[in-house]
Amino acid sequence: MSVCYALPPLKGSAEHQGSLAGFIWFRTGGPAEWLVRPDSTEDLARFMAGLDADMPVMPVGVGSNLIVRDGGIPGVVVRLPKSMATISVEPNNRVRAGAGAMGITVASAARDAGIAGLEFLRGIPGTVGGAVRMNAGAYGREVSDILVEATVVTRAGAVETWRAERLDYSYRHSAVPAGAVVVEALFAGRPGEPAAIGAEMDRIAAEREASQPLRSRTGGSTFKNPAGEKAWALIDAAGCRGLRMGDAQVSEKHCNFLLNLGSAASSDIEALGEEVRRRVKAHSGIELEWEIQRVGDKA
Repeated sequence: MSVCYALPPLKGSAEHQGSLAGFIWFRTGGPAEWLVRPDSTEDLARFMAGLDADMPVMPVGVGSNLIVRDGGIPGVVVRLPKSMATISVEPNNRVRAGAGAMGITVASAARDAGIAGLEFLRGIPGTVGGAVRMNAGAYGREVSDILVEATVVTRAGAVETWRAERLDYSYRHSAVPAGAVVVEALFAGRPGEPAAIGAEMDRIAAEREASQPLRSRTGGSTFKNPAGEKAWALIDAAGCRGLRMGDAQVSEKHCNFLLNLGSAASSDIEALGEEVRRRVKAHSGIELEWEIQRVGDKA
């Protein structure tokens, strides 16, 4: 039986047993014990400072690279509102973006301002906060190539600005600690012609449409690319293209994507991923590493 703990004051909203499956891309998984939507960085900082130190905190954007397990997520899930998704252009070809902003929106703002180098964000389907935290990348570029600094609300409620070096970036990883929430990022590009930038963004969009199951319930790239290898090619070679467990399926269009065909549970999707890992290891000797975050409790 779930217990309702008293939470610190919040100008935003806090929903007990808040639904996550309504917006997570897979459309599966249990609820958040508390789904918290602060109304500003200051509101979030005050809330975090007053929150019991034993209460876990996890930020979630649009859930584009996430499996929420069927038992839901204990503690507090923080989801930033639209008011924390603003974008502004600054001197020296820089773009400042709230962590709730989508990658495509940032890329579009840079294009309109004649700032090149951020086009690859068009191919990242999540929010700025998630992209900064996981060093998201696509089409040969990643966030570590363009980040100047990030503003973070720590688990203790401090608002800190971290230079990019402090994030200690590596492939799909950063040093942002568990429980901290990225609330803003400053990106640097270079001068460019809006038409050329737009053409590159269109090329990225067309390539994604042609090669990825964008209109399906999916979670994006499932496994990291091992050094010198492509995860999709290893999965294909192991005979997993189209592999199905109930309503969970390996995409036939791009086999590093898992799909929810309709009524799959998170446990089905995760079990299918583990079966893919098993078959790839048996075929090639390579152990695939999950790129999708798997969070929460099993049912």
